[in-house]
Amino acid sequence: MAEETKPADKKEGAKPRGRRPARGSNQRPHERRTFDSASWKPKTKLGLEVKEGKIKDVGEILDKGLNIMEAEIVDTLLPNLSTDLLFIGQSKGKFGGGQRRVFKQTQKKTQEGNKPKFSTYAVVGNEDGYVGVGQGKSKETVPAREKALRNAKLNLIKISRGCGSWECGCKQSHTVPFKVRGKCGSVIIELIPAPKGTGLCVESECSKILKLAGITDVWSRTRGQTGSKSNLVHACVVALKQLIGTKVKSDQIERMGITEGIKETVNKTNDDEATVENEQSE
Repeated sequence: MAEETKPADKKEGAKPRGRRPARGSNQRPHERRTFDSASWKPKTKLGLEVKEGKIKDVGEILDKGLNIMEAEIVDTLLPNLSTDLLFIGQSKGKFGGGQRRVFKQTQKKTQEGNKPKFSTYAVVGNEDGYVGVGQGKSKETVPAREKALRNAKLNLIKISRGCGSWECGCKQSHTVPFKVRGKCGSVIIELIPAPKGTGLCVESECSKILKLAGITDVWSRTRGQTGSKSNLVHACVVALKQLIGTKVKSDQIERMGITEGIKETVNKTNDDEATVENEQSE
């Protein structure tokens, strides 16, 4: 009598097979990688000064108006950066068409056939006064994402925060200190100060930028063809640049609690000044 055959047992430790996640899904778009400063070989004068320890604050570079040509400079001075991808594209197809995705696909028709190209936007920030947005283009998705992340670090900007809402007056840096306006193409966006606890009342892709910049409460008003997400993102960045480019009087800085860049260093200096004044009064 023939022996019954049993199905082969699965190998121990084998990963179960499954469908690959669709492009532009809600999975984590980019994993944080550890930066090895020992293996970094700077190619610019600014990079050499950063590696030698002569420059220890990225705010010093931005205040002097120096151009950051190496992404490793930002990785060294701001090691706790968070990254995210913006949903600027739209998926195609009968069933999944219309859904937002992180890659925007275009194609060129040639005699050899269609040549696709992918574009994506990335945003980096420390959630404490520094944020950067960059665009990357390539014939494949992975190089486009890496280019976007690198350009986002090269386009890092410093913003100012405060409490510009007349309904709050808490003197904490949780919203924009005054109303700013940005324009790109037909898209116009206005960021308005909001009281504490309001949240980010703004478009979802702009809220990612504001969150990584360290803003937790804001109101907004948009006009134009806001469906073109790339113009909306550019307009939001233009509005954020006005925060640091606008001159504010000293009495308004104290009244609204305006801080530039990292909030901890400013608070530490204020505490040190307060302790010195107490010692002198005693």
